[in-house]
Amino acid sequence: MSTSPATQPQPPDTTAHLGRVVFISAAAAMGGFLFGYDSAVINGAVTGIQKHFHVGNSETAFVVAIALLGSAAGAVSAGWLADHLGRVRTMLLAATLFAVSGVGSMFPPSVQVLALWRVLGGMAIGIASVVAPAYIAEVSPSAYRGRLASFQQMAIVLGITVSQLANYALNSAAGGESTNKLGPVQAWQWMLGVEAVPALVYGLMALAIPESPRHLIATGRESQARAVLREVEPPSVDLDARVAEIRTVLDTTRKPRLADLTGGRFGLLPIVWVGIGASAFQQFVGINVIFYYSSVLWQSVGITESNSLLISISTSIVNVIGTVIAMVLVDRIGRKPLALAGSIGMAVSLGTAAWAFSYRHGTGTSATLPSLQGTVALIAAHVFVLCFAFSWGVVVWVLLGEMFPNKIRALALAVAASAQWIANWLITVSFPDLADWNLSATYVIYACFALLSIPFVAFCIKETRGRPLEEMG
Repeated sequence: MSTSPATQPQPPDTTAHLGRVVFISAAAAMGGFLFGYDSAVINGAVTGIQKHFHVGNSETAFVVAIALLGSAAGAVSAGWLADHLGRVRTMLLAATLFAVSGVGSMFPPSVQVLALWRVLGGMAIGIASVVAPAYIAEVSPSAYRGRLASFQQMAIVLGITVSQLANYALNSAAGGESTNKLGPVQAWQWMLGVEAVPALVYGLMALAIPESPRHLIATGRESQARAVLREVEPPSVDLDARVAEIRTVLDTTRKPRLADLTGGRFGLLPIVWVGIGASAFQQFVGINVIFYYSSVLWQSVGITESNSLLISISTSIVNVIGTVIAMVLVDRIGRKPLALAGSIGMAVSLGTAAWAFSYRHGTGTSATLPSLQGTVALIAAHVFVLCFAFSWGVVVWVLLGEMFPNKIRALALAVAASAQWIANWLITVSFPDLADWNLSATYVIYACFALLSIPFVAFCIKETRGRPLEEMG
C-alpha cells in the first residue's frame, strides 16, 4: 500500500538550523569587526595626530602601539572573564569598552590622554580577540567549524575596510586634510569617534545570541544548554549524548591554571609554544604595517595623503577577497596547505617590495620612487595582503580556537593571543624608526620571517580539520 505524500516521513529541515548557527557566529564575530575597525582607523588619523599635537615619529608610534599593550592585557584577562561572567556578558563588556574608548579618543586634551583611551580600546580588542573564536568554536558543529570560525577574520577585515572607507570619506569632506574641521572637531577626531556606532551594534547583537552550551553545562544549567544545542547541532545529533559528552569532559577536568601550561622542555607545553609561535609569525611578517601605517608609508615614497588613503581602501578590499577565499577553502583543503601557500606567497611579495623600496630617493615629504619601482611596490603590497588574507589571517584564528586540549583551551588561547598582541606591538612601535633607517631592509626582515614560517608550518602545525574539539590535544 502506498503512502500519501502528506503522511510520508519528512527529512529534518537543516536550513533553519544552519541559518541560526550562521547568525550566532556572525554576531559573535562582530567583536572582530570592532577589532579591525579600532586597529586600522588610526591609519587615517596618524597624520592629523602628528600635526595637531606637534609630535614626531617616536611619539606617534607610541600612541599607535600603546593600544596593543592594552590588547595583550585584555587577552590575558579574557579567559577568566569568559569563565566567570560567561561568553555573552564578556562580549557586552568588550562592546562597552569599545564605545567609551571611541568617544574618549574623539576629545583628547593631549596626546598622553589619547594614549590612555587607546589602551582602553586595546583592552576591548584583546577581550574580543579571545572570546569570539572560543565562543564560535564551542557553538559550531565540527563539520562547519572552520568556515564559521573564519567569520572572525572576515569581520576583522570588514572592520578594516569600513574604517578605511570612513577615513577617506571624512578626509575628503575635510578637503583632503585630516586636521581640517568638520563641524566642531577635526576630521581625525571623527575618525576615532565613529567607532561608538558599531560598538552599540555589537552590544545589541550580543544580547540576541545564546550562551555557550559548554559554559551553561559547566555552571549547572543543562536544560538551557540542551536548548542551545538543539539550535546549533544538526537535527540528527543525539542531544543526550552530546550533553553527556560535554559533561564528561568538564567533570574530568578542572579550571586551568598557568601551571597547567607548563611541563615541556622549554617551560611550556609544546602545543602552547606552537600557539605562541603561530601568533608571533602572523605579526612578524609585518601585515599590520600595511593597516596601521599605510598612509604614512605611501606618503614616505611621494604619494599624497588623500591618494595614500585610497591605496589603503584598495588593500582592504584585497584583504576581504583573500578572506573569502580562505573561508571557502579552510574546511575543504585544510589549515596546513593554506598556511604553507600563504607563507610562500608572502615571502616572494615581501622580497619584491624590499627590492622596490631600495630605489627610494629623499626623505619625508620629498621622498620619491621611480615609476617602475613605485608600480612594483604597489602590486607587491597588494599580493602580500592577498596571500596573508587567504592563509595566516584566517588559519591562525581558526587554529587558536580549536588546537588546544579542552582542559586548557581558554587559558592557552589567552596566552597565545597575548603573544600575538605583544608581537604586534613590537612591529608597530618599531616600524617608524626602522623605516627612517632603511625601508628596504625593514621589508627584508619581514620577508625572512615569512620564509621561516614555512618550516614552522611543515613541522609544528597539526591538521585539525574535521576533528571534534574533545579530541584535540
